[in-house]
Amino acid sequence: MSEPLDPAMFDDCGDVLGPVRIGDKWTARILVCLKDGRRRFSELQVPLRGITPKVLTESLRAAERDGFVERHAYPEIPPRVEYEITDLGRSLLGVMETTCAWTAAHLTELIRARQAYLDRTAS
Repeated sequence: MSEPLDPAMFDDCGDVLGPVRIGDKWTARILVCLKDGRRRFSELQVPLRGITPKVLTESLRAAERDGFVERHAYPEIPPRVEYEITDLGRSLLGVMETTCAWTAAHLTELIRARQAYLDRTAS
């Protein structure tokens, strides 16, 4: 039998939520789009096919809030805004690369496991 779980195992984490946004559908992709330099909103929309302007705005604001992205607004007419990855956001790129490599190596197993689960629970 396994040892009981330590009730204090997450005490060091405090009440601050982790950077959950990196696990959503868009944040990691946005950071990859910004890795080579500043980009405008319309430039980000091109490779992020399927993202609505509302969701892109929400994702950029959340990434800015979490310190992954910096927003640069220029007082021009029409207004110009650019987004840039921060050092903190850049530090996630290696983690994301590792995750992508793991996914590529195990995708077939993952799909097989999901299908087996669906087959078991469908009846």
